[in-house]
Amino acid sequence: MEILAVAAGSAGHVVGLAAEGEAGGLTINFFWVIVSALNFLVFLAIIWQFAFRPLAGMLESRRQRIEQGLRDAEQARRERDSAEQERIAVLVEARREANEILNRAQKVAEETREADIAATREELERMRLRAMAEIEAEKQRALADLRAEVADLALLAAGRVVGETMSGERQRRLVEEFLREAAVPGAGS
Repeated sequence: MEILAVAAGSAGHVVGLAAEGEAGGLTINFFWVIVSALNFLVFLAIIWQFAFRPLAGMLESRRQRIEQGLRDAEQARRERDSAEQERIAVLVEARREANEILNRAQKVAEETREADIAATREELERMRLRAMAEIEAEKQRALADLRAEVADLALLAAGRVVGETMSGERQRRLVEEFLREAAVPGAGS
C-alpha cells in the first residue's frame, strides 16, 4: 500500500513536470515509462500472490501425488511379484505335502496288506495244524475201531476154531496179545 501512495505522489509530481515540458513531436516521457513499469511490477506481484503461488502449490501437490502414485504402483508391483513367488512356493509345498501324505498312505496300506496276508497265513497254518491233528485223531480212532473189529472177528474165529466160548479174562488176554503182534508188523509197513 505504501508503494501505491508513493506512486500516486510521484505521479502528481510527474504530471506537473509534463505540463511544463515541451509539447510537440515524438518525445519519450520517462515518467510514464517508470509509472508503467511500476504498474507492471505491482500487477505482477498481485498475480504472483493470488494466481501463481496457489497454482504453483497445486502443481507441487499434484506432482507429489503423481510421485506417490508411482511409488505405490512400484510397491504394488513388487508385492504382486512377491505374492506370485509366495503362491508358487505354497503350491510347491502343498504338492510336496500331498506326495508325502500319499506315500504314507500307500506305505500304511502296504503294511496293512502285508499284516493281513501274514495273519491269513498264520490262520491257515493254524487251521492246517488243527486239521492235521483232527485227521490224526480220526485216524487213531479209525484204527482203534478197526482193531476192535478185528479183535472181535479174531475172537469169533478163535471161538469157532477152538470150539469153546472164550471167557472175558481169557478173551482180553488173547486180544491184547494179538493187537501187540499186529501192531509190530503194521508199524513197520
